Amino acid sequence: MHIVIIGNGIAGSSAARHLRKLSDHKITMISGESKYPFSRTALMYIYMGHMTYEHTKLYEDWFWEKNRIDLVEGWVEHIDTKSQSISMKNGDLIKYDKLIIGTGSKSNKFGWPGQELNGVAGLYQLQDMQALENASKDKVGRAVIVGGGLIGIEMAEMLASRKIPVTMLVRESSFWNNVLPPEESAMINQHIAEHHIDLRLATELKSINGSNKVISITTNHGEEISCGFVGLAVGVSPNINLLKDSGIETKRGILVNDLLATSVTNIYAIGDCAEVKTPKIGRKGIESIWYTGRMMGEHVARSIMGETVSYDPGIWFNSAKFLDIEYQVYGEITAELNGETESLYWQHVTEHKSVRINYMKDSGSVIGFNLMGVRYRHNVCEAWIKNKTNIKEVLANLAFANFDPEFYKQYESAIILQFKGNLTEPIVHRAKRKLRLVQDYLKTISLH
Repeated sequence: MHIVIIGNGIAGSSAARHLRKLSDHKITMISGESKYPFSRTALMYIYMGHMTYEHTKLYEDWFWEKNRIDLVEGWVEHIDTKSQSISMKNGDLIKYDKLIIGTGSKSNKFGWPGQELNGVAGLYQLQDMQALENASKDKVGRAVIVGGGLIGIEMAEMLASRKIPVTMLVRESSFWNNVLPPEESAMINQHIAEHHIDLRLATELKSINGSNKVISITTNHGEEISCGFVGLAVGVSPNINLLKDSGIETKRGILVNDLLATSVTNIYAIGDCAEVKTPKIGRKGIESIWYTGRMMGEHVARSIMGETVSYDPGIWFNSAKFLDIEYQVYGEITAELNGETESLYWQHVTEHKSVRINYMKDSGSVIGFNLMGVRYRHNVCEAWIKNKTNIKEVLANLAFANFDPEFYKQYESAIILQFKGNLTEPIVHRAKRKLRLVQDYLKTISLH
C-alpha cells in the first residue's frame, strides 16, 4: 500500500514516523515549503540569530532515508479522488492508496489595497521568514504589524531585536482581550510599551501604500505611517485551496470524523487544515497548535492501520511568550466569566507576574489556570482539572504545582494569603505548612 502525505509540518511528519513504526507500507511525504521537516515555532529564533535553519530540523537528513520515507519537494496542484492521484505543479503525477492531507494554515488577508506588495508578509511559512529577512536588509526604517495575538508579538520581538522601530495596529481596545482576561491584557499592554513598541489600540489598517514596494500604511483614522515592512498577524485560516473541485467536504477546514477521516474514502486530514466535526468538550473544531498537530499525526497513523479509537486531545493547554513574560494556560480560561464560573486572581505588585484560577461557583471544581511569568506543572494542573478538584484543596496544595527554576522566588504563600477569605483557617495553616516543607526540601537538595 502506498500512503502519501501532503505537508511535512509536525502533523505530517508525525504521521509518517508512526506509520513507519506500525507498518512496512510505502510512505511518501510532499512539501513545497522545504524538503526536510523543521520546527515552525522556531522561525523567530532563526531570524533573531539564536538558531540556524539546520538547527530547527526535526531530525537529521539521513533519518528519512533510513526509515524509508520518501521526501518529494514540490507543490501540489490538484487531487483527483476518483483516480486516486495527485498532480504536481512540475507535471509529475503521484498515485496513492491512502492520502493524508496536512497542508497547515495560511496567513489571513482581508482584501486591503496593497496587500500583495513586496514587503508584506505573515509569519507562518519558511518563505515568510525569508521575506522578513529580505525586507530587513533593505533598511526597512519602520515596520508596521497589523494585529496582535501570539504571532503579532513574535514579529514585534523579532524586529525589535534588530533595532527596527515597530508600530502595532490592534483593533481591540486592549491587547488580545478577546482571549486574555482584562487584567492580563492590561499587563501585556504595559509590557509592550516598556519595550518601546508603538502600540496603537482600537486602530485598524485601511490600506498599504506603494507602487511595487511598501512605503507606508494608512489607518482607519486617516493617519499615514511611513514603513518598509508590513507584518500581517490577523490570524491564520486552513490552507485548503488545493481541494477545489476535489469533492472533499469542507467548511472552514477539511471536515473529519473522530478517526480523522474525510468524506472521501481513503483520505484523511490532520493538523491546522483539519476541522473536527464533533470536537470534545472544551476543544474547538480547528486548533492551530503544535501539539495537536503532533497528536493528530500519531492518531491518523493508528486509524489507517485499523484502530477505531476516537481522537481526543484531552484538556486544553498552550504556552507562549509575550516578549519577556512566559504564558501558560490550562483548561477553561475566557476573556469574560459566565454566570456559572468564578475566578481567583493574584498579581505581583511590581513585577509582571500573575496567577488566575477559574472554578465553578456551585461545586468549587477547578476548571482552568492562567499563568503569566510563573510556571506551573502541566501534569499537576491537568490532574486537578480532570479530577474536578475543589478550589480549597488546590490552594492548600498550590506549592506542589510550582515549576519555576531553582532559586526563583515562589509566590504561593502570597497567593494563599490573598485568597484566605475563601478558605477556612485550618486549610490556610495547612497550606502554609506544606509550602514550608517544599521550600525546606528545595534548600536541602540544593545543598547537594
